[in-house]
Order: sequence, then structure tokens, then C-alpha cells
Amino acid sequence: MGLTGLAKDALHIYVALTLFFGSALLFKWPLTSWRPWLVVLAAALLGEAWDIADFRLTAVPLDLAGNVHDIWNTLFWPSVILMLARTTPLFVPSGANGFQQPFE
Repeated sequence: MGLTGLAKDALHIYVALTLFFGSALLFKWPLTSWRPWLVVLAAALLGEAWDIADFRLTAVPLDLAGNVHDIWNTLFWPSVILMLARTTPLFVPSGANGFQQPFE
């Protein structure tokens, strides 16, 4: 947080979107696939497990509501994008299935 100047919630969103689009691009997965979303889920769960372990080591009281909030915040936009990709022509390449990309 100190390095970027961004709030913790904003960092969760940026990391989630980077993992979602990055894994789809790297592994050539379509955005309609659950796999990029699962990468984000795995990262969110691992990050929160790390936070819980840190809380235990530093004797800071556990904040499960905060952990759930972080997971929800991390998964929100990848979930929205996945649902849009699966239910609308928004992410269909132009010429495929007769759909046109918006603003083309």
C-alpha cells in the first residue's frame, strides 16, 4: 500500500483484474471460462489465509468480517465480467456468431 499510494481495497481490485485478464491471456482461456475466475478465487483465499496467519503471529485479534469483505471485494469485478462474457455478446470477437463489438 505504501509503495503504490493506493488503499487496500483498491489494490484488491487491481490485483484481481490483473490475475483475471492476465491468466486468460497467458493460458489463452476465453473470458467465458471459469478458469480465470478460479485463479482469482485461489489468490483471494491464499491472501486471506496469509492475513489470518499474520494475525495469529502478531496476536492481533482476528477480523473474519474483514477477511470476507476482502474476498468479496476481490471477486466482485471478475464475477461481473465473467457473467457478462457468458450472457452477452460484449466479449465476443467481431465477426464471430454475427455479433459486432461495441464502438467498432
